[in-house]
Amino acid sequence: MRTTAAALTSLTALAAMSLVAGPAVAAPGAGPCALTRTAAHHSLGLDTWNGAYPKPERTLNAVMVFLSFPDHRTTLTTDELTADYFPATSEFFERASYGRFRLVPHPQKQWIQMPKPSVAYGIRRDWAPADRAAYLRDAVAGADPSVDFGRYDVVYFVADPDAPGVDSDATKVVNFEQPIRADGADLRRIVTVFEKHPPDRNVLAHETGHVFDLPDLYHRPSDGKGDWDTYVGDWDVMGSQFGMAPDLFAWQKWKLGWLDASQVDCVGSGSSLHTLQPLSEAPRPGGTGGTRLAVVRTGPGSAIAVEARGSAGNDGDTCTEGVLIYRVRNEAASGGGPIEVVDAHPDTEACWDRSVYPPLADAPLEVGETFTIPEERITVEVADRTQSGAYTVKITRER
Repeated sequence: MRTTAAALTSLTALAAMSLVAGPAVAAPGAGPCALTRTAAHHSLGLDTWNGAYPKPERTLNAVMVFLSFPDHRTTLTTDELTADYFPATSEFFERASYGRFRLVPHPQKQWIQMPKPSVAYGIRRDWAPADRAAYLRDAVAGADPSVDFGRYDVVYFVADPDAPGVDSDATKVVNFEQPIRADGADLRRIVTVFEKHPPDRNVLAHETGHVFDLPDLYHRPSDGKGDWDTYVGDWDVMGSQFGMAPDLFAWQKWKLGWLDASQVDCVGSGSSLHTLQPLSEAPRPGGTGGTRLAVVRTGPGSAIAVEARGSAGNDGDTCTEGVLIYRVRNEAASGGGPIEVVDAHPDTEACWDRSVYPPLADAPLEVGETFTIPEERITVEVADRTQSGAYTVKITRER
């Protein structure tokens, strides 16, 4: 029996940026350089998996529900809006996961009309909890007669983008302090989509990343007027959906289970050589994909990560290639700098015509270059690049 009506009372307890942690699930691929998961929202610790989130290591099914409003007669079809996001979003994750994960969309064909005008819900980026609760309460109730929520792992509510009260800046994942019980399933989060038509590139890949417990990697200025891209620039879709090289960092892929422990080199003291395959290149048929990440633990909750980035797959539009260095902190919450790219060329910039943050567009090291992080006593030298495209990297850590 459907239990939506009873469950809707829990919608008054919404938390846009928090979620009660689920049970910890051991991560068998974690090694000695894996940071532990903390209570920080979307912590990048990866010794365990937060069981409150679906882990994208298999096929997951996503429903798209399209919402119209009585104050606007939509001129768009659900097929047109579906094409804004799929198959592009599924293809992004298939490439990022090296085929280990499939996101299968199930778009509904009919519009579900909301009972109130779009302007009545106060839709905006920093949404009042009561207004957001009213919107989701009406959306779930309206969709429930035609949607069996128990069949799906991911839920997208897509609003009519041309309705007068719809604000594209309000697109986000809403997490529930208490899950909604509908059709025998616990709905722990819903992706609310308010994008214009056509939408921002990769925006749904970014929001879906949150569904899999990935953090925001951008920096949100306190006054909203500064630069948002100072932490990672173009280098991960969780930093910017507009990035030239939006593939997920190797650390994030490790967390999601798309990299095995055998593909991660844990670096100790002294000097060692590492052969790093470019992150976005798909494994050769029958191959394992090679080493994709080298990690130096710098403290109980911090590490330096080293990976190679090239112009393939999700990074096909990058304007620079090379070996990228970044810091990882397990206690930094989403939006608080859990990953920060190290700029190996701090005095130069690149790609002014396309980059979201030119100072970091040329952050990677090229062959023959060396960079030292003094406070960590770590030096990274790119010694060579093989004919297959892999980088030979020497990492030295002084005692």
